[in-house]
Amino acid sequence: MEETIKQDKSKSHKEFEKLLSQDWGNRKFKEGEITTGIVSQVGKKFIFLDLGLKSEGAIPIEEFRLTKEIDKIEIGSKIEVLLEKIENKTGNVVVSREKARKAHSWKKMEKAFENKEKIKGVIISKCKGGFIVDVESCLCFLPGSQIDLKPLKNFDHLMKVPLTFECVKLDKKRGNIVLSRRAILEKILLRDRDKIISKLKEGDIVNGTIKNLTEWGAFVDLNGVDALLHITDISWRRINKPADLLSIGQSIKAKIIKIEEGTKKISLGVKQLTEDPYKKVIDSYEVGKNYPAIITNVQDYGCFAKLEEGLEGLIHQSELSWTKKNIHPGKVLSTSQKIQVQILEKDMEKRRLSLSYKNTLVNPWVKFIENHKVGNEAEGVIKNITDYGLFVSVKNSELDGMIHYRDLNWSEKDSELEKYKKNQLVKFKILEINKEKEKIRLGIKQLTQDPFEFFMNKKISDVVTAIVVSSSKDGIHVYAGNKDLLLLIKRNQLAKEPENQRPSRFARGDKCDCMIVELDKEKRKVTLSIKDLEEKQTKEVVKKYGSTDSGALLGEILGPLLKKKRNKKKE
Repeated sequence: MEETIKQDKSKSHKEFEKLLSQDWGNRKFKEGEITTGIVSQVGKKFIFLDLGLKSEGAIPIEEFRLTKEIDKIEIGSKIEVLLEKIENKTGNVVVSREKARKAHSWKKMEKAFENKEKIKGVIISKCKGGFIVDVESCLCFLPGSQIDLKPLKNFDHLMKVPLTFECVKLDKKRGNIVLSRRAILEKILLRDRDKIISKLKEGDIVNGTIKNLTEWGAFVDLNGVDALLHITDISWRRINKPADLLSIGQSIKAKIIKIEEGTKKISLGVKQLTEDPYKKVIDSYEVGKNYPAIITNVQDYGCFAKLEEGLEGLIHQSELSWTKKNIHPGKVLSTSQKIQVQILEKDMEKRRLSLSYKNTLVNPWVKFIENHKVGNEAEGVIKNITDYGLFVSVKNSELDGMIHYRDLNWSEKDSELEKYKKNQLVKFKILEINKEKEKIRLGIKQLTQDPFEFFMNKKISDVVTAIVVSSSKDGIHVYAGNKDLLLLIKRNQLAKEPENQRPSRFARGDKCDCMIVELDKEKRKVTLSIKDLEEKQTKEVVKKYGSTDSGALLGEILGPLLKKKRNKKKE
C-alpha cells in the first residue's frame, strides 16, 4: 500500500515538473518586464516564487500584508512580479511585487490620459506647490491650483479619502504624472450650468445673490451659475463703485439683458427694471439755455453735474474755463458745488448730455476787446519766461499775452531775455488781438521809435553823415540817423587809398560822410562806405574838369572839398 502511494506521488511530481518545464519553456524572460511566478513556499518573512530560472525569487511578506493579499496566498498561487534582475552578484533572481503593481498602474494612467478618463486616488501628503496622490500605488502630483475651483485655506477634509481626478500631464521619461481635481469639478459645474442656462432666456427677471464685488461690477450667483452685473447697469445715475449700492451676500432682483451664444456668459441689469429717467425729463431742457446744477463727480477729463435726480451731464475740461486750458478740473470746481451750466448737446441714443460751465461766465475776450485796441499801450506782470519770449498777464484783464524775443529790442537778440525776471512789471504795446485763435501779441520795442526808420526813405548811393562811436581792427562803429542803430564800416571801406584805411585815423565823435552801398529794408540791413563816396566824388571831378596828370592841378581842384571835410570833422 505504501509502495503504491509512493509511486502515485512520484508520478504526480513528475507530471507537475513536466507541466512546469513546458510552461517555462514557452516563456522568454527579459529584465524590466512583468512575469508570472508560482508560489513555492510561504515563509515567516518572505514568499518564494518559482519562475523557472536557476533560483527562486523572494518577496518580503510585508508587501502582501499592506495590500491585504496575504490571506489569498498559498503554494501554487500565481503572482505577477517585475523581473528586475535575472541574476544578481550572488546569483539570485531579483523580483518586485510592488513595482509590478506600479507598472500596471502606469499602463492604466497612460490609457486614462489618452482617453481623458476619470481615475480614483487618495491624497496621502502635502508637498511643495501641491499634493501627492496615490493611484493604485502610483504616486502622482496634484498642483495646489488644481485641487478645487477656488482657493482653499483648509484641506483636511480632502486628505486620505477617495477622490476623482483627471490626468492632465504624463511624462514617461521622467516618470511624472500631473493630476487635476479642478478639471473634474469644472465639467460637473459646466454640465449643471448648461442645464440651468437652458431654462433661462434674455428678458427674464431673476433673483440672485451678490457673490463678489469689483471696481467695474458685481458677480451674481443665480442658483449655481455666475452672472455679471456691470457697474453701468446697476443704476441710471452715475456711481463711483458698485460697493456704494451693493454688498456681498445681498439678495437682488435683476433682468437678464444678454446671454452670449458661444460662451454662455450672462449679463444682468438692475436699472433696466425701472423707467429711464433720462428719457422722462430730457425734453424739458433746451440746448443753449442755462440751468442750475450740482457737481457730483470730478475726474481728470472733466466734471459731472446733476441737473435733477437721474439726469447728469459732463462738463469737459475744455468747457470749464476761458483762460485755464490745461488745469485739473478739481482746481476749478469741487464736488457738491452749486453752479450754472449751459446745455451744449443732447444725445438721446447714447444718453449723453454735454454741458458748459465757461459759457455761463463773462467771456474775458469780449471784455478785453472792448477795453483794449491794437496800438494801445498797457502794462502787466511777467508770468513765465521761455527761450522764445515772455508770457505776460495783462493788467486789469484775465488774459495773458506773449512778447516774442524779437519784440523786446530793435536789435532782435534773444540775449535780451536775460534782462527780465518773473513777476516783473513791464510796459508794452498791443500788436495783435486774435479772438478766434485766442492769441494776444505784445511788444516792448514798439514803445520807442524804430532806428531803421531813418533809412526807410533812403536809397542806394545816397550820402549820409555818420558819427564815430569807436574803432577796432575790423573798422569803425558809427551811428547814422539814430543812436540806437549801430553800424560797422569795414576797414577796406574807410578810404580809397590803402594807406588811409587805418581805423585809428578816426576818433570818437568824428563826423564823416559815407555812401549807402547796400540797403535791404525787409531784412533791416544797411552797408555804408567812405571809399565808394570818395571814388564817386573823384569821378565827378574828373568828369567836370577833365583828365589831368598834374598833381598840382588835381590838388587845386580837390582842395576845397578836403577843406570842407576837415571843417565838418572839427564841428
